[in-house]
Amino acid sequence: MFKTTLRSLYTTRTIRQCHRIPQGHRFYSSRPNYESNSSAGMYTASVFISMLGISYAAVPLYRLFCASTGYSGTPVVDNARFGPERLVPQEQSRRIRVTFESNTSDSLPWTFKPEMREVYVVPGETALTFYKAKSKAKEDVIGIATYNVTPYRAGSYFNKIQCFCFEEQKLKPGEDVDMPVFFFIDPDFLEDPLMKDVNTITLSYTFFNSKHAQGLAPVQPLN
Repeated sequence: MFKTTLRSLYTTRTIRQCHRIPQGHRFYSSRPNYESNSSAGMYTASVFISMLGISYAAVPLYRLFCASTGYSGTPVVDNARFGPERLVPQEQSRRIRVTFESNTSDSLPWTFKPEMREVYVVPGETALTFYKAKSKAKEDVIGIATYNVTPYRAGSYFNKIQCFCFEEQKLKPGEDVDMPVFFFIDPDFLEDPLMKDVNTITLSYTFFNSKHAQGLAPVQPLN
């Protein structure tokens, strides 16, 4: 009975309030809803556009993050970590075998391979190697390369002083080019317990046709 009384009071109060609303205002009461719906629509559209912009920025920002931290096996290219104290060969340490791999996407009519398959270095020692690319196309083609290091946990210690990654490379028909990779392994590698069983590190590049790799646009080098 108590619920019935409340419902009766609520119904009566609602009816009385409705009767107090002038007819003219009731006619225009749909306008705020229209404006509210329009505002909601504009808000939704702005969120969609913002998310679209973020999605385009996500790849370069993620790549920038990986390049500065070594996350996900991405070699570090942060120049702040290339101080003279880091470039002191740890002669008494074990040598690390660094191997080089190459891949090309089906959309890129190039041959691409490392000129050396492997080198042995100690942490702190710099090394220079080259990859060679040659175009088999009948027209100019622009390629762009991505890279990573395995095992992934070693990526934060693999520092590249110079490389051709994420930079557009244009080759004319039949043209070939040698592309340098100048790198070293950070001496802190020796202090990390997780690196004790790591004796081989692999640097792998994959070249794509630039026009089919919109999300891989080059980024500015870190200072």
